[in-house]
Amino acid sequence: MKAMALPRFWAFVVPIVSVIVALLIASIVIIMIGKDPIQAYEILFKGAFGSSSAIANTIVKTTPLILTGLAVGFGFRAGVFNIGAEGQMIMGALMATLVAINLGEVPPFLAISLVMLTGMLAGAGWAAIAGYLKAKTGAHEVVTTIMLNWIATYLSSYMVQVPLAVGSGTPKSPEIASSAKLPVLMTVGAINMSAGIIISVIAAILLYILLEKTTMGYEVKAAGFNPYAAEYGGISISKNITLTMAISGALAGLAGVVELMGVHYRFLGTLSGGKGFDGISIALIGQNNPIGIIFAALLMGALRTGSNEMQFAGIPKHIVMIVQGIVIFLVAADRIVRTSMAVMNEKKTAIDETRKFLKRASISGGLAVAFWFLSSEKVWNWTGGISSHIAKTFWILALIMLLTVMIVVALYVISAIISAFMAFRYKRVKE
Repeated sequence: MKAMALPRFWAFVVPIVSVIVALLIASIVIIMIGKDPIQAYEILFKGAFGSSSAIANTIVKTTPLILTGLAVGFGFRAGVFNIGAEGQMIMGALMATLVAINLGEVPPFLAISLVMLTGMLAGAGWAAIAGYLKAKTGAHEVVTTIMLNWIATYLSSYMVQVPLAVGSGTPKSPEIASSAKLPVLMTVGAINMSAGIIISVIAAILLYILLEKTTMGYEVKAAGFNPYAAEYGGISISKNITLTMAISGALAGLAGVVELMGVHYRFLGTLSGGKGFDGISIALIGQNNPIGIIFAALLMGALRTGSNEMQFAGIPKHIVMIVQGIVIFLVAADRIVRTSMAVMNEKKTAIDETRKFLKRASISGGLAVAFWFLSSEKVWNWTGGISSHIAKTFWILALIMLLTVMIVVALYVISAIISAFMAFRYKRVKE
């Protein structure tokens, strides 16, 4: 059964609805731990945007996430799964460091340009290895990029512990030259918000133009949508795979350079901090659209900044991880929603599917209630010292079943609403 085509604006509606649904589901979890969800989200918002220091911190966290999201998203548009943004970010920052610490009295404009170019070329070269192997030997890019991630991680670890090591404590390189540091737009306390955010936004705009307005962008999207048809039309798949990986790696390398030149001013063993892997989530939430990725990265940056403030109010920061996970699940389930819409367009089938849904939801809901009842320690007093462990086990099972029911219901409701909207829209067009 074919999934229905949606209007273009729906690519922005899906993530927004997903965030709202995720916040509602997380509210249930917050209530279950005895906290007020309204207060929790108020603290989360204030922690991310409630003051100039909070805004600066959010933007600093958002900056590299935009670039790693663009790196992964660009690969996805070409049908390439670049899971190696983490390693490409590390190599970009490491190679840029080797240049930046030796620039001396080079003028700032030349120094900054040279360091950025070095980092982008390093990231591009590192990613192009996986692209070339896929194009020439068929080696899957997921496997090769993960292997390259480990090589980059251990290589950088060696570099900051032996040849580049300075001082004690956290492994780190010497500080880069002053002329290689990005201009600071705003300083609030100990937080320096550099021009990196401008670089990231410009990169997103340029990537959007590349994808939507150029022949190269058309070829990249065509190769990703249907490589066989693209090759039949004269588009070189091997060239586009290697080129896509190189551009993707250059963006990830730029993320490492921005962190180096605008935040740490030296290479640290923990410089990447998983931001390359965060790019996968951001690309999914942003629907692989460069402009959507900007807002997805801002969402992630705000959640990370706000979660720190939530902890001071006694609310676990893992609530934010729940929100993030549900958002990603719902966005990734977009195909399920579209298929469900196609099913719901047939009235008889829709009635049958609704009955099945109600039956399954009732069973899952009943299990959630049963597990919730069994999560009381009083029920297990007769077991002695292990009563609390048994009760906690059933509490976790109840939570899992409850989350499952809520997510399934959310997907079903979204499918029904979209199906009704599309049916009404097509009816008006027909009239």
